[in-house]
Amino acid sequence: MPLSSPQGCALPSSSTLNHFAPICEIILPKAFNFGDSNSDTGDLVAGLGISLPAEDGRSFFQKPSGRFSDGRLIVDFLRDAAGMPFLPAYLDAVGAPSFHKGCNFAAAGSTIQPATASSLCPFSFGVQVNQFFRFKARVLDLQSESNKYGKYLPEVEYFSKGIYMFDIGQNDLAGAFYSKTFDQIIALIPSILAIFEAGIKRLYNAGARNFWIHNTGPLGCLAQNIAKFGTDPSKLDEIGCVIDHNQAAKSFNSQLHQLCQSLRGQYADVNVTYVDIYSIKLDLIANSSQHGFEQPIMVCCGYGGPPLNYDSRVGCGGTAVINGTTATSKACNDSSKYVNWDGIHYTEAANHFIVSQILTGLYSDPPSPGTLLSRT
Repeated sequence: MPLSSPQGCALPSSSTLNHFAPICEIILPKAFNFGDSNSDTGDLVAGLGISLPAEDGRSFFQKPSGRFSDGRLIVDFLRDAAGMPFLPAYLDAVGAPSFHKGCNFAAAGSTIQPATASSLCPFSFGVQVNQFFRFKARVLDLQSESNKYGKYLPEVEYFSKGIYMFDIGQNDLAGAFYSKTFDQIIALIPSILAIFEAGIKRLYNAGARNFWIHNTGPLGCLAQNIAKFGTDPSKLDEIGCVIDHNQAAKSFNSQLHQLCQSLRGQYADVNVTYVDIYSIKLDLIANSSQHGFEQPIMVCCGYGGPPLNYDSRVGCGGTAVINGTTATSKACNDSSKYVNWDGIHYTEAANHFIVSQILTGLYSDPPSPGTLLSRT
């Protein structure tokens, strides 16, 4: 794949969103992904045996694909950019998926902190790391027995040479606002990141050396949080986002960045890339019209109409009786004009834009995406 510029990779400006231009001399190595709904490609659906609304997946898959979006996620576009297949979900075994080029342990609703009885998802970060170790052990056992599984399983060397990707922490912060004060949430962040660090070190001690870590996005700009915590206009900033939620996200991200720098200092042989997803998403929302979007905050698949088109009582594609009237949440006609899909998750079009910015290298530390990927 020929290199188009020293700044990194870029995406073509295409309304079809079919393929990336082949513009990088970087082959994304075999990957293992950990996270929440921002990168879940089917784990929660398979793990809990639930179904997603018919509207999900319509922009690319033409049916629900286990992703909480109308189409592809950031992780899908990153894989596509490198000419790699999408990462199969660890728990979705039907159809004999091939894990030869990686595995996705991310599950929607997951947190860095251990799940509790009231958690939406039991597959917290620690559980996902445990699943990885189970996966690795089984791979090593099967590979030692026979080579007939080669096209389905990663080669042993991939566990040390592969890239370990992370996008998690959003639910720890967002969920905390329902029971804690702002100051309590800020005080909680170090303990959350201590759990994350412990998981990273477990992976390092098992041979992982290449880490790709996304920070968390502007939580205050999600319709779900605006509807619940932004009814008082004084709580909102100039673009309509909840101030405290975004401040908490920025505090989390600052400490996460420090952790990434600390890991590089502790381990001379580790490659850590920190990706500033927050700044990319905030720019997209604040300057949506410049980026080709018409609705930066209002939900595509929701209920209630402007300004948010969001009602927590009626999820995307759902029906409920509200004040004696049957209400149905329907998708908009053209999701490519919307940043937000369902009040929590981004549209495929927004995810495409986000990846186009990631691949410039301008939002990464180290500043070029090739700094990590070309060394693996």
